[in-house]
Amino acid sequence: MVKNLDGTSVELKMTSISLNVNKEKTNVILGSKVITIWGQDYITDYIGDVKYQISPLSFYQVNPVQTKKLYEKALEYAGLTGGETVFDLYCGIGTISLFLAKKAKKVLGVEIVKEAIEDAKVNAKINGITNTEFVVGAAEDVIPEKYEKEKLEANVIVVDPPRKGCEESLLDTMVKIAPKRIVYVSCDPGTLARDLKYLVENGYQVEKVCPVDMFGHTGHVETCVLLTQKMQKNNDA
Repeated sequence: MVKNLDGTSVELKMTSISLNVNKEKTNVILGSKVITIWGQDYITDYIGDVKYQISPLSFYQVNPVQTKKLYEKALEYAGLTGGETVFDLYCGIGTISLFLAKKAKKVLGVEIVKEAIEDAKVNAKINGITNTEFVVGAAEDVIPEKYEKEKLEANVIVVDPPRKGCEESLLDTMVKIAPKRIVYVSCDPGTLARDLKYLVENGYQVEKVCPVDMFGHTGHVETCVLLTQKMQKNNDA
């Protein structure tokens, strides 16, 4: 317990204190070495009814209330009925993957951060979800390679890339895989517009767009976009 300036007591709900070591002179904020000074090596949180274990080097949205709305919108746009194979690219600790897995046949998650994939596997186990597979690697390397070697197929592809957006090699492979739906979650409107342009020029159309205010009182916004195949809509008509 600690005291506020007005004399009232507050209980600190701290679970751990970690020290991150970064001696590199780059724009990368966190180094690869983490020292746990006190407590456990991770924290836990819930988004909806899904529980997540989060290690220090794993990405996690800072606004859990709005994150739930964002992921629910992604799930809505995915339009799952239970029989779909879904790719979740840049999956992090499996936040979106586990939302999708409850409504899909199978979810493949790809993430370059090894610690995040370890968390994702643990999170699937914690929540009793058995229809997920998580792979370590850059999405722009893993998916083209797997497509060439294994002829991967997906009904829905969800991407949630960093601010730099998706590499063109990944977008090209997504077009070749030809999922009925692509759900693009973006934190940068500029790279989102660039990548949507590529997808629209290669057989897809933008159906729905929903901004989510994750960062109140700032100019930043998350955006969720649904794209469908142009031929699909024409055939349905």
